[in-house]
Amino acid sequence: MTHTPRRLALLAVVVLAAVAFSVSFGASGLGPGDLWRALSGDGDPTARAILLQLRLPRAALAALVGGALGLSGCTFQALLRNPLAEPYVLGVSGGAAVGAVAVVVTGLGVMLPWTLPLGAFIGAVAAMALVLGVARRASPGRMDTRVLILSGVIIGAFFNAMILLMLSVAYVESFRSAIFWMMGNLSGADWGSTTLLAALLVPAGAAVLSLARAFNLLSRGEEVAHYLGASVQRVKLTAYLAASLMVAAAVAAAGVIGFVGLIVPHAVRLAWGNDHRMLLPASFLAGTAFLLVADTVARLVVAPAELPTGVVTAVAGVPFFVALLIRGGRR
Repeated sequence: MTHTPRRLALLAVVVLAAVAFSVSFGASGLGPGDLWRALSGDGDPTARAILLQLRLPRAALAALVGGALGLSGCTFQALLRNPLAEPYVLGVSGGAAVGAVAVVVTGLGVMLPWTLPLGAFIGAVAAMALVLGVARRASPGRMDTRVLILSGVIIGAFFNAMILLMLSVAYVESFRSAIFWMMGNLSGADWGSTTLLAALLVPAGAAVLSLARAFNLLSRGEEVAHYLGASVQRVKLTAYLAASLMVAAAVAAAGVIGFVGLIVPHAVRLAWGNDHRMLLPASFLAGTAFLLVADTVARLVVAPAELPTGVVTAVAGVPFFVALLIRGGRR
């Protein structure tokens, strides 16, 4: 733990650089001087509006979503003791997609824009409840992680079937809107959605970070963790609920953005080891920086149009994850 503050400080500097990168580039470039004048209130009104109403809320939303996915991915890997676990492994994204697609197909999203993230969040929470309910019924008195994974896979498959059913009867415009949402994007960012997301993430993230020592014990096995003083079932339940809530909030705000919660904890683990007192906060900060950069690239590649952010994370994530696997296999 002696190097932890230094490493976290380094990641914080990387995050600040990623924020500066994010707000400086777009369809209209804003240099450092433009940014400073806009922030101080002396700059061009158009530049100030672009910075304060578009780029800063989008950067804040990207930071929160990326951090939530990185932290929840690390949590699920610790909870399930599976390095391939990721934030969507337990069906939360499928539930969110069902809720969002239902809103789009019925036309509610056009009449009332706020119903789309609300529908996604309700669907994600319903998926959480279903997976947890099935797992607890199948293994009474305890939460068997193997049963939890199977429950998530089965319920996720059911939700995917529901999505295909709704898309098969949707109009062309509704179909396009639903597909675009499922690819993940941050184009609808504003201060209201960012503040709401932060209000959900702060308590859930604090709950997860408080479990760092318990995760270190669980990595030695549940019996060992129990004998060393960890309340194993309470830890597993808290971790599942808090991490799933973070994923539900992130998906409701930005759609399904993949690979962040899979590759970020892997990269941090390979660089700095398995101590969750370091791994959890580092995964949050690294996820924040990764998604900030990915979203900026999504805005620049085909400017003035933009790519879905989830496409960029997938394109960057696949070769990066393969490289991590090869590097890890050589150790």
